[in-house]
Amino acid sequence: MELRHLRCFLAVAEELHFARAAERLHIEQSPLSRTIKELEEDLGEQLFVRTSRSTRLTRAGKLFLEHVPRVFSALQQARDSVKAAANGFHGQLRIALSDGITPSHLSSLLAMCRQEEPEVDIRLFQVPLAQQLKGLQDDLYDVGFAQSDEVGEDIAAEAVWNDPLMVAVPARHHLLKHKRIPLDDLLQFPLVLCDPQACEGHARQVERLLRRSERESLVAERVASFELMMIVVSAGFALGLAGAPHITACRELGVVARPLAGRFPLLTTYLLRREGEVPEVLSRFIERVQAIDLPEGTRPALPPEPDPQEEIEL
Repeated sequence: MELRHLRCFLAVAEELHFARAAERLHIEQSPLSRTIKELEEDLGEQLFVRTSRSTRLTRAGKLFLEHVPRVFSALQQARDSVKAAANGFHGQLRIALSDGITPSHLSSLLAMCRQEEPEVDIRLFQVPLAQQLKGLQDDLYDVGFAQSDEVGEDIAAEAVWNDPLMVAVPARHHLLKHKRIPLDDLLQFPLVLCDPQACEGHARQVERLLRRSERESLVAERVASFELMMIVVSAGFALGLAGAPHITACRELGVVARPLAGRFPLLTTYLLRREGEVPEVLSRFIERVQAIDLPEGTRPALPPEPDPQEEIEL
């Protein structure tokens, strides 16, 4: 099995069309078909079912597809490591990011790393939670951040940051009569929430909050980013639920952030890593994560009642 076999397989698996895959690879269709046949003979399994009308993956092909992209990821990381060494770096830290972790925390952390250990090359990977967990197990990443501690075996999850979960409300919405919005009142209106596939951990935490009410929530839209969530809120289509720093960072005009009534809900961000011995570079990184001076109100505590004149308007 050679890399050309894997490149051809990946192209056909993603296109599910031999002609388009051949065009993408800049080769003729006949050699592409021969390469796929060679790969199937090597594996002893049929990877595709091909008819005059369609091409689809077999069960074996689907399983193989789960592994092939990681081969190319590992190769790219090997290239990056060589380039980093050539550019004078003496170490590398591969950080996976899921669930749209809080921008202010990440920028503060990276600035501290650059100041204290500039010889370490830092690589960032924005990936879904499931891909992060698999990448940690396969040594594609050294450490990760996500808003879930449901990480399975061999992965350690440590709570590191907490952010107030706020309601993003369109300006002039009559719910703004509340300084703290009751959950049942919130659920009278359509919501825009993060897509669980894009922000799985964040979506789980929000769903746990919504289950506190017997009223069923009406989800008008699920989005892949907090920026799009704020646009939908600003347009008046729905109310959003996000961490306070995310609402502030988006800075959409016409959006007001309000806390929920009752026990103040918090979004927890976890540091994820493989179980076992921690390398020195990673150990120093974890110490910096723990040392970040978070803004007041982001740690697990009940905040005071807001000032009657105070609101966060973007």
